[in-house]
Amino acid sequence: MTLYELKESLATVGSELKKIESDISAKAANPTIPIEEIQSLKSKKKDVKERFDLLKEQHDELETEQKAKLKAKMNANSSKMNPDLSSHDPKSRIVAAKAELIRSTIRNRTISDETKAALGDNNATGGEKLLPKTVTNELLHEPFVKNPLRKLSDYTGISNLEIPKITFTIDDDDFINDEETAKEIKADGDSIAFGRHKFKVKVPVSETILAGTDTNLVQTVDRALQSGLAAKEKKVAFAVTPKAGEEKMSFYNVSITEISGETKYKSIKAAIADLHEDFRENTSITMRYSDYLDIIETLANGNTTLYNAPPEQVLGKPVEFCDSAVDPIIGDFKYSHFNYDPSFIYDRDKDVNKGIELFVLTAYFDHKIKLKSAFRIAKVVPEV
Repeated sequence: MTLYELKESLATVGSELKKIESDISAKAANPTIPIEEIQSLKSKKKDVKERFDLLKEQHDELETEQKAKLKAKMNANSSKMNPDLSSHDPKSRIVAAKAELIRSTIRNRTISDETKAALGDNNATGGEKLLPKTVTNELLHEPFVKNPLRKLSDYTGISNLEIPKITFTIDDDDFINDEETAKEIKADGDSIAFGRHKFKVKVPVSETILAGTDTNLVQTVDRALQSGLAAKEKKVAFAVTPKAGEEKMSFYNVSITEISGETKYKSIKAAIADLHEDFRENTSITMRYSDYLDIIETLANGNTTLYNAPPEQVLGKPVEFCDSAVDPIIGDFKYSHFNYDPSFIYDRDKDVNKGIELFVLTAYFDHKIKLKSAFRIAKVVPEV
């Protein structure tokens, strides 16, 4: 018998078994029914149950056998498409799975279950183009384009994140020693809710790259996506004229206290000194490298020794260079916080002018300066 025929027979015998069981219950509850009639039904039930069990055993064996054959066939087809997916090396499997994800997306093919499993995809519906957890976690590391804030700021990936501005309290209403911080919390509240600002990163992928090795394809796309995220973070955080809707993400647009000096060097030193000691201990400086060279040139006064000194030794605090920091930002950068919605979405597009396919990432994120009082902006105002 075929599996289909066994299923039909099993359904028929099963239905008969249920009817006999129902008849036994009904007649056992009726005292006028002779006990011999009930015993006859019980004997009949035993025979039918035995038939049912035999059919079920045959059905289960045949079904298991067919499932095993189908799985072997699918694995063989998947391995032919991408042999590394069957590799025992976890790194090779992930690279191969990422490559299939990219190729299938660009060529508008269905992503195989094996690829989803290798990338830790928990999306049961299969209808949404959400990046698997493995890919999402790796997008925030090792970009081509560097964002210095990645070394300093807090980063999270939590939907609808809301956090307190102060990470601890003590049993004393006056525990905040910094008057500026106390005023800020009183004016703006003691917690921060992160929003969802949408942006897209588009990676051009030529047919040559698509047809190349998995490693080359994955490295090209991964690094481009990572760099796109880092570039966007840097752009919004240091925007002098932010785009509509992104105003509160820029250090230069949230009313951080500005400290003036005759030179960059003096204004930076004054800004460090102006910070409350609660923030000064963990303070870093983000500034343009060209501004730092100007400071060195002035301080060195022809002495080349100072050019070899670490920036921290010259300015008194760790320094991160960023050409977007038009005015140096000084402060405790743990109060700068980037949060991504974990639902990164991938899709495809095409540059019709160049005829190149695009792998597209849609991300949602927000950048909050949790405490403005933890920062200062150093400005140069020459003496008149």
